[in-house]
Amino acid sequence: MNKSDIKNSADMFLYKAIVDLNSGKYLLEAFNADKIKIDIEKIYFELQQSGEKLLKSMLSREAISFLKSHDIEQIIELCEKYNICLTEDIECLIELNDYAVEGRYSIIHDDINQADRYILVLERLIGMIKFKN
Repeated sequence: MNKSDIKNSADMFLYKAIVDLNSGKYLLEAFNADKIKIDIEKIYFELQQSGEKLLKSMLSREAISFLKSHDIEQIIELCEKYNICLTEDIECLIELNDYAVEGRYSIIHDDINQADRYILVLERLIGMIKFKN
């Protein structure tokens, strides 16, 4: 998806989610190759932002209003309330709530090995959205 493809808020959320996911993947690759010195939390923040925006894209595509929230669990519940089809392992993204805007200022210790799992779920969500278009 290119910026020029944005036609509505659902497209905007999708575009931003893809950008956030790409940022997280790039940072993870550089971190694992010891090319950059960053906190692991920065990678998880990017993945959290991607998940949040992907879910908001799905809601927007169905013209469902939502409150301004960074809480992935709350957004998933809203999707489920309106029978929006999600990946079966979507619940793992709730773990990223600790890395949302409020959480990025504190030090959270976690295992970087979870990043690949989150990335896989996020990529599945992107595939679902693109398939529906």
